[in-house]
Amino acid sequence: MGSRFPSHQLSSGLYVSGRPEQPKEKTPTMSSAAMPYTGGDIKKSGELGKMFVTPMDGSRSRKSGPINNALLRTGSFSGVTSHSGQLNSVNRMTTSGGPGYVSTKKTNSGPLNKHGEPMKKSSGPQAGGGTVSSRQNSGPIPPILPTTGLITSGPLNSSGAPRKVSGPLDSTGSIKLQNYSLVNNQAVTRLNKCEEYSFRKSFPKPILWSIILLFLMGFIAGGFILGAVHNPILLVVVVVLFAIVSVVFTWNTCYGRKAIVGFISQYPDAELRTAKNGQFVKVSGVVTCGNVPLESSFQKVSRCVYTVTSLYEYRGWYSKTANPDHRWFTWGLRALERHVSDFYISDFQSGLRALVKTGYGARVTPYVEESIVVDIDQSNRDMSPEFVRWLAERNLSSDDRIMRLKEGYIKEGSTVSVMGVVQRNDNVLMIVPPEEPFLTGCQWAKCILPASLEGIILRCEDSSKIDVIPV
Repeated sequence: MGSRFPSHQLSSGLYVSGRPEQPKEKTPTMSSAAMPYTGGDIKKSGELGKMFVTPMDGSRSRKSGPINNALLRTGSFSGVTSHSGQLNSVNRMTTSGGPGYVSTKKTNSGPLNKHGEPMKKSSGPQAGGGTVSSRQNSGPIPPILPTTGLITSGPLNSSGAPRKVSGPLDSTGSIKLQNYSLVNNQAVTRLNKCEEYSFRKSFPKPILWSIILLFLMGFIAGGFILGAVHNPILLVVVVVLFAIVSVVFTWNTCYGRKAIVGFISQYPDAELRTAKNGQFVKVSGVVTCGNVPLESSFQKVSRCVYTVTSLYEYRGWYSKTANPDHRWFTWGLRALERHVSDFYISDFQSGLRALVKTGYGARVTPYVEESIVVDIDQSNRDMSPEFVRWLAERNLSSDDRIMRLKEGYIKEGSTVSVMGVVQRNDNVLMIVPPEEPFLTGCQWAKCILPASLEGIILRCEDSSKIDVIPV
């Protein structure tokens, strides 16, 4: 009879309501069977043996030496170890690919010694290329890769480590590398010719143009009066004043640097112990190198805080110009190398040590005397190979020119004078460049007009002629 509720009959004959359950698929189970003993023969290992077939070179019976390139590129295993009781079998097999390839079968088995390692047993010589050789060894298999697992490129030595090549570097390459590192070091300040004192650059341009305009108007007025009323008084006065101003300007241009050096020498020294923060002071003492010591360019004087090397050329009738502003019968600057870095100075009066911040692109006005190192003309051109090498390193020609090389430096232990602003930061005493230029004022007794000095002022005599205090 029919019913609205579905029902089904169980295997025991009982009727129950509901639909019968769908039969579930059974999860396949893995049956493990004992691995048959193969005796080290890879042909009896079935699919497992095919996984470990790797191409190898020649007879692979060596225990140490260079690593095969093919093994490093493929990254596959070079052997398989199967354990059956106390047996240890390692199978190696290579595919034949030419006369340089061999097929090697290596089996290790046998009793163990007291240390738990297989006893050594070998039989049969190893065959050459193109043959199949079988060698049975008992004992630990030498590792193919180093213990660190580091894979390196290049040839290997007998111990499996990369071959190290050592020796002296090329002198030209080392010098160029040193110059490159010096130029690109941010802790070293490169100074150019504009850092020196020049009366034409320090004199205010508005005042200069005003003086020129006044004299121009005076000459015009004096000439007009002389032509109109025949009175030369105004013109004579203007000419005399123009002559006086011209003499003063010429005197300051020629004698100005020497006067500035005298002003720095006569400026009173300050004591760092009592100096206030932000005070402009002059400190004299012994210098020591900072984190970046310098070396002179030509004489190779080490442990310097300031170096300068300048090359000058004399211009005659048929000589070439050293620079665009080179005048006739004068020495013109052709090349200049000037560097300075941070250094320390020990005050003579208080004994305190301060850090002078002249590196990292700081503004510095140096007054360091230079000495003539090399003087070259046509008669002694070949007498200085060091000078020729120095020119070649900087791609400078040494043709028929009259040249002079000057060099100056401040070596560690030299006595210098530094002018700057005192700055105290976390118990660190420093001398930093001032924000505004320092004005020297008029020196009426010497007819020297005011000059402005920017940055830290550094003054030192020729270090090659004075004694250096060892520090």
